[in-house]
Amino acid sequence: MLTAANNEMLCRIGPGTPMGNLMREYWIPACLSSELQADGEPMRLLLLGEQLIAFRDTGGRVGIMEHRCPHRCASLFFGRNEEGGLRCVYHGWKFDVEGNCVDMPNVPPAQDFRHRVKARAYRVVERAGFVWTYMGPRVEAPPLPNLEILMLPEEDRFTRVHQRECNWFQSLEGDIDTSHFGFLHIGSLKVEDVDPDTIHKWSVGARAPDYKATETEWGTMYAAYRPAEPGTYYYRFAHFMFPFITLTPNGSFEDQVACTLNVPMDDTHTMTYNLAWKQKTRPLETLRNGDWIPGLAPDMKYLPNTNDWYGRHRLVARRENDYFIDREMQKNVNYTGIQGIGRQDQAAVECMGEIVDRTLEHLAPSDRMIALTRKRLLEAAQTLAREGKVPATVDNPDICRGARGGAFIAPASVDWLDAYAEKLQTARSPLGLLKRMPLAAE
Repeated sequence: MLTAANNEMLCRIGPGTPMGNLMREYWIPACLSSELQADGEPMRLLLLGEQLIAFRDTGGRVGIMEHRCPHRCASLFFGRNEEGGLRCVYHGWKFDVEGNCVDMPNVPPAQDFRHRVKARAYRVVERAGFVWTYMGPRVEAPPLPNLEILMLPEEDRFTRVHQRECNWFQSLEGDIDTSHFGFLHIGSLKVEDVDPDTIHKWSVGARAPDYKATETEWGTMYAAYRPAEPGTYYYRFAHFMFPFITLTPNGSFEDQVACTLNVPMDDTHTMTYNLAWKQKTRPLETLRNGDWIPGLAPDMKYLPNTNDWYGRHRLVARRENDYFIDREMQKNVNYTGIQGIGRQDQAAVECMGEIVDRTLEHLAPSDRMIALTRKRLLEAAQTLAREGKVPATVDNPDICRGARGGAFIAPASVDWLDAYAEKLQTARSPLGLLKRMPLAAE
């Protein structure tokens, strides 16, 4: 059980909060590059509890800055994006992507003081189809993240984004909770319904695995394991990486090049990005005849985007309509009566409320990874506040190249970490050999 005080520390990510300060040590995905057009309309952007404006100037450069004009605090959302900058419509003051005031047309030239005025703007880099921003205190920003999936050409990568109306860590916990897969997603599935040659059949037959979990340099990792063929275990590995990245276990370890980013908009809203290599093996999602497992076929329909702070990437199925749960389907077709693995996850993490009261929980052995990840995050935030020391991945993102999620079979006589290290040596990567990094935490 998490104390109320620690729950607050874990969930609150605004300026000056311990967890918010930890996240600001990293580059943050602000939005998709495709969301901003040169000289197009500015976009309201809510990120780590800050109300910002994002825009792309005439030359294609992206600016992310405080939405209030430094003059009289009118919102730059209404600004004119023209000729290399964003001009406030109230009095015409104009700012470039770095926040410099480049024009002050309502002030006589002799009294012009534009060189002393600067909008609060954050550093920006575009990479892997994302606009990344650094919101931290360093004069020299740290390196960008270095995950396999972020190194791929855009045409080789699948990207999906949707907003969740809950705290960022509620969203993330669903990614590192492996035992829910056997219920929420495939609870009505029987072993005889799936391909007998797939290794994933073992997750259908035994829905209460044992667990191993440990701290790592990149965050935490776990393995859920259960007996497979005599003398072997079926493993499902997953990882948490600072500050809000997960590598999930639903797939083949051999080529599971994928990740999920749970980016906090504010304390109660999260932008979730799912990234995957297009050539990776499909996970357990079909019956032995090739049809979709009932209830698993994706059904991600979106509401039209609006200019509201929360107006982007919202799903049609939501808390207000109970995610279109179908009770007849629940009785006769699939376990939840909710269509689509993404929608099922959404319902589970949002139905707890915007910030769940974790003092009400009764954690089980299946929650070992969740408890360990909470501990790791809280300790990292406290260490930063107390000593100014950051996690190793801030300055050495190559560490993350030692992590891979997914499932495999290994001899029961081999230690779980040794089995992981051996499989990593032969895992397929679109970038060549994976970089071997130590598992031990700091």
